[in-house]
Amino acid sequence: MTQQHDAAPPSDQSIRPWLHIHPRHGWLNDPNGLSRIDGRYHVFYQHNPDGPRHTNIHWAHVSSSDLIRWSEEPIALAPEAGTINQQGCWSGCVVDDAGVPTAVYTAVHDGPDNAVVGLARSDRTLRTWTADPVGKIGNPDDPGVSQVRDPFVFTLDGRRYAVQGAGQPTGSPQLLLYSCDDLDSWTFLGPLLTYDDPIAAEVAPANIWECPNLFRLGERWVIILSLWRDASGFHQLCGVRYLIGDLVPAGDGLRFVTRGGGSVDDGATFYAPQVLVEPGRVLLWGWAWEGLDRSASAIEAAGWAGTLTFPRELGLADDRLVSRPAAELAGLRTGRLLPGADGVIAANAFEVVADGPVELALADPEQGTRVVVAQTTGAARLFVDGSIVEVFGTGPSLTSRHYPTATSHWELRSAADCQVWALG
Repeated sequence: MTQQHDAAPPSDQSIRPWLHIHPRHGWLNDPNGLSRIDGRYHVFYQHNPDGPRHTNIHWAHVSSSDLIRWSEEPIALAPEAGTINQQGCWSGCVVDDAGVPTAVYTAVHDGPDNAVVGLARSDRTLRTWTADPVGKIGNPDDPGVSQVRDPFVFTLDGRRYAVQGAGQPTGSPQLLLYSCDDLDSWTFLGPLLTYDDPIAAEVAPANIWECPNLFRLGERWVIILSLWRDASGFHQLCGVRYLIGDLVPAGDGLRFVTRGGGSVDDGATFYAPQVLVEPGRVLLWGWAWEGLDRSASAIEAAGWAGTLTFPRELGLADDRLVSRPAAELAGLRTGRLLPGADGVIAANAFEVVADGPVELALADPEQGTRVVVAQTTGAARLFVDGSIVEVFGTGPSLTSRHYPTATSHWELRSAADCQVWALG
């Protein structure tokens, strides 16, 4: 997934994720608006072009024909003073609305308690957008809900619906349901899922459910939720969970009947994924934020923060959500690598394909440190690109951030057969 980047300082070369969707400068968080229009993939993401901090949020945009080589496109959405999005264009999706690509997003006017669903429309290139000045729907008349955000649109039996994450910082989360056959006319249909559901409460504990995704896999429906929790007045982003179940009629709307659930990714730096439903498969990208090993001063000095994961294909195995690298990622392989003494891998970007247990570590002999970043128990694939590590095995995927230095190197240890590929 090559993008054009400005020349980086030597200290930055080893930690930048050069093959992932990642800004040359500024802040990145949630993937948005995943779509495929006229055969071209489009990925938008939350972005502050002015610095590596979460403020002044725009929608940045990249596109690709093959999920490997990405072209930077013009900024799609930007905050404008005196409008519904003057404090930010937060997360949402893109709908091909009878031939008109339409962004359905969270327009923040005056803080997260005062956000509405905004629309913006484009032509088939998705390069120039016109935002509607009027919000479509805001908070419901429910004292248990003070914040609503992140609309996700889906269809069922020829009808178009949307879900939004909701809750309040010291209360319980909800997933709200709307009908929106006409994107300019939204009708609130009540909650699709509440904290009264014992499986949801156990699997996805939160005060606000963020960035919901709702889609069909085989005979089941799947909800993906990102967990926002209050901790003594400070918010914490506490991972991503899935729920598997059925959509059933309930009055004028629908109800989600939960059958089970679990973790989407066990990494400590993975959040706010979004799916793209294609004929025959469902793709997912997530946000990987910076880890604790990268200081605030280092982030400010470098001027960038955050990356998206590689795209993943989702499936079900015995009513468990599983993920694997998108098939197209094999196109990043440029040649085989042979690990050196003690399993040293002399590359900043590589893939490991193993048929049994492996251990991957980041070692720095000069500092006397060796940090194990991944241990698998069965067949697995591991991807390293600068400071992002993505591991796929028999359980949930694992996304983490680790920061090579001028004196460190990657070490691979395995009693199993392994193939190591350079990526580029």
